[in-house]
Amino acid sequence: MEVFNTPNKVIVTCNRRLSPYLEQEVRDLGFTPVRVFNTGLELKASVNECVRLNLHLRVASQVLYEIKSFRASNPEELYRNLVEIPWEELIPFDSYFSVTSTVHNETITTPLFANVKVKDAVVDRIKDKKGMRPNSGPDFHRCVIHLHWMEDRAEIFLDTSGETLAKHGYRKHPGKAPMLEALATSTIMATQWDGKSPFVNPMCGSGTLAIEAALIAQKRMPGLQRMNYSFMHFIGYDEEVFFEERRKLKDVTDKNNLPKIIASDISEEAIEIAKMNARTAGVEHVIEFEVCDFAKTTVPEGAGVIMFNPEYGERLGVHSKLEETYKRVGDFLKQECKGYRGYVFTGNPDLAKKIGLRASRRFEFFNGKLDCRLLQYELYDGSKEK
Repeated sequence: MEVFNTPNKVIVTCNRRLSPYLEQEVRDLGFTPVRVFNTGLELKASVNECVRLNLHLRVASQVLYEIKSFRASNPEELYRNLVEIPWEELIPFDSYFSVTSTVHNETITTPLFANVKVKDAVVDRIKDKKGMRPNSGPDFHRCVIHLHWMEDRAEIFLDTSGETLAKHGYRKHPGKAPMLEALATSTIMATQWDGKSPFVNPMCGSGTLAIEAALIAQKRMPGLQRMNYSFMHFIGYDEEVFFEERRKLKDVTDKNNLPKIIASDISEEAIEIAKMNARTAGVEHVIEFEVCDFAKTTVPEGAGVIMFNPEYGERLGVHSKLEETYKRVGDFLKQECKGYRGYVFTGNPDLAKKIGLRASRRFEFFNGKLDCRLLQYELYDGSKEK
């Protein structure tokens, strides 16, 4: 199977509500989505083009290349269809592979059973053709296969990513309740920040928002942070395609004329963690870190973006301490950030009311399973009419 140069159906997945930002990224790369849905999009591409997608995308989770779709009412039909695929042309007999799945079929009580049927089909086919069998297990560091099985419709994909793309590889020290990198990027994209004006992030925690802003400003892509993907382990991989794509990433990186990016936190430990993460990401020199109460954060003159990601507290029963914090955030935005666009990311609508400002826009996100909003505030310098 010549998958590296053959365009076919590709599904690029993302976390819920991130697909508008994923679509923007994909279109910027020159691809045209066939359809967009809540957790991803579909396009047509070869596996070599999937290499490019993997290295560039900040918002995606997995890049899945379809190799077969078929009808299967039960596990036996699933196996019969899968064992017909020439796996010996895709997976080296001395390699290692893992299986993931999304399954909704009445004959299956657990997706793990479906995974076993996929594994058995792959192993039996390769053993029959090559006399040897590859190893399999739960790690995603080599070949990864993904099964999508809904009722009687099944699709089998090469997961060209392996480990999720939603983590960008620099956060060795996560800190307290960190925001997923793909989510952080999406919230910054939602602000339509130009990458040139100041970006201020009080209460920065482990620094994810400020680091993602610095990476965007530098045009530094996630692929520069990673040297292992699933696509590297399938038969037909040409490492020169990968290294050429990586060279292009280095060429477009812009280290000049960078904006002021300021990250502050009252916790000295949080700032140390943020600095270590920024150093790993290669952007420590781009960010000015401050240990201070958020209300003492430096806000450069002029226009820019200021973004808070404060604690949300419990959904039920709002803590009075957090109520006071949100009120102070509102006062700080109103008094010290004139000319900026202010943003507060929160999963607690009751606390959001304590900010005391009228949001001009509300962007819907999920942080894990928690329904969240990114609230936008126009912080006019003078009256709104002006």
